[in-house]
Amino acid sequence: MSFPITGIGAVASIGASPDEIFTGLCEGRTGLGPLRGFDRERFNAQQLFEIDDRSGDGDEPGRATRFLVEAVRQAAADAGLGEDLSGVPVLVGTGLRELRSLELWWRDGIPPGFDAAGLDFGPALQQRFGALDTHTFANACSASLYALALGWDLLEQGDAETVIVAGCDAVTESMFGQADRVQFSPPPAVRPFDRERQGTILGEGAAAVVLRRRPEAGRPVRGWLRSVAVNCDARHPTAPDREGITASVRQAHDIAGVTPEEIDLVLLHGTGTPVNDLMEAQVTGDVFAGARPALTGIKSQTGHTSGSAGLMSLLVALSSIETGTIPAIAGLADPLPEAAGLRLVRDTTVSETVRCAQVNGFGFGGVNAVAVVAGAA
Repeated sequence: MSFPITGIGAVASIGASPDEIFTGLCEGRTGLGPLRGFDRERFNAQQLFEIDDRSGDGDEPGRATRFLVEAVRQAAADAGLGEDLSGVPVLVGTGLRELRSLELWWRDGIPPGFDAAGLDFGPALQQRFGALDTHTFANACSASLYALALGWDLLEQGDAETVIVAGCDAVTESMFGQADRVQFSPPPAVRPFDRERQGTILGEGAAAVVLRRRPEAGRPVRGWLRSVAVNCDARHPTAPDREGITASVRQAHDIAGVTPEEIDLVLLHGTGTPVNDLMEAQVTGDVFAGARPALTGIKSQTGHTSGSAGLMSLLVALSSIETGTIPAIAGLADPLPEAAGLRLVRDTTVSETVRCAQVNGFGFGGVNAVAVVAGAA
């Protein structure tokens, strides 16, 4: 079984639409810039992958909601759904919801009267689109692929004909502060799978897709969702587990009915952190022994966009399938030894046919999610 993807939308630090983001990746552009929303004197790190949408100096509330609403608007328009989503379930994966607004209210009283209901995206989606069936899942870095799995379930069980799945996050000062305290020497850049990688840098973004049970006559199909596999190994609060990740990848292949040799491209989770990249390289070598898919990742140019990361990579996979172009992993100069034998795309974009792609998303707590997508043909 597979489901058509009929609409896409996204915003990130390097682009305000899926096409702009993909073009930026292929051109080697980065969204990394100096801190704009936080007081620089409080932190060692001075850079973030921020979306530059603020109206003035300092920070302002409601930005995660703005990102989400824009990504959903784009995806709904692309799918021909219009502005009324009253009959469409909207599933949102996030890491921190609207926590930045809570921080601003607690410290500065902005916005006034903020309460717990403001953390949820449901009211904004109802006000903007009339969406009545909304669900938010706070599941760290795998959140949007987790939401995608639940969207698959709704379609497979016949509980919906159309589902919108989204992911979003704005960087919060508390999360940035925690990362700043852990990384005593702030990384100057994100360098996934590089021997000299020093850690990740947070980013902002939102992504959304429209899934249907079957294609709609006269509407184009962006691609096909062949599978989503989710498990929770629960081995460690933050460290990835080789066995759990391997099981999620193999399950995704089994559900999709594909072999490793049929996967042309893998969008790596690729955070640029010492343990994650090591573990992902080992799992990829194990699963794809004898196969050589192209491997790429986007976080060196978008930052780690937390709740939206999985769907953001999925949209890049769809663009690679459509265009036959695979963006390189920016900043990868000297691959880590465990990646020897893997076909990491580096230095420049690659032009080749991509029929089927795998998308990885691994979160804190051992929530592992892997999706497989294929071309529309």
